[in-house]
Amino acid sequence: MACCPHCQEADSLFNQRDARQRLRRYQRRGPEGTTKVLLAALRAAGVSGASVLDIGGGVGVLHHELLRSGAVSAVDVDASSAYLAAAREESTRQGHLEHVRYLYGDFVALAPELAPASIVTLDRVVCCYPAMPALVGAAAARAERLLGLVYPRDVWWVRAGVRAVNLAFAAQRSAFRLFCHPTAAVDAIVRQAGLTQCFAAYRGPWQIVLYTRD
Repeated sequence: MACCPHCQEADSLFNQRDARQRLRRYQRRGPEGTTKVLLAALRAAGVSGASVLDIGGGVGVLHHELLRSGAVSAVDVDASSAYLAAAREESTRQGHLEHVRYLYGDFVALAPELAPASIVTLDRVVCCYPAMPALVGAAAARAERLLGLVYPRDVWWVRAGVRAVNLAFAAQRSAFRLFCHPTAAVDAIVRQAGLTQCFAAYRGPWQIVLYTRD
């Protein structure tokens, strides 16, 4: 296992109870919210024959749906062992377990061992990681064709909300924190890796952005 202290806190926060609830919701309702928006953008860009690197994939909604839409393989890296177990269970139920590799740990630490993929996704993961340049840089470097991000909008009321949530974490004696990383900094790192933005949308406090490699 490769897991930083922050990721260890994530493993505790995103626990089995949370994973079961999210899996049942996905099974009842399918993709929702910002994940649904990102999926639509990815499908419009074309996913047939693609390989997928799903970073912080949760219960696996993105890679389950992309495999159903024509992707041929996926790697799911997550710091929550409960989420990985739920994603693996759903892969078995949907019949594509043999096409998915599940890895537990900190993506940044594991990245040197991971091959590039046609599609790389970070769905509500950037907000959970303190070292944004390392995370986004490693993800962008491994995106052969598409990089999809869902992360907080860089506006005052979102930053205020993040501060309030972090105060609640501190009151609970949790070391886990959320982050509202500057949009310009995230975008600059992705562009330095040779990708250009091809889609952007906003849903409440979230921005959904898709980049393509020319």
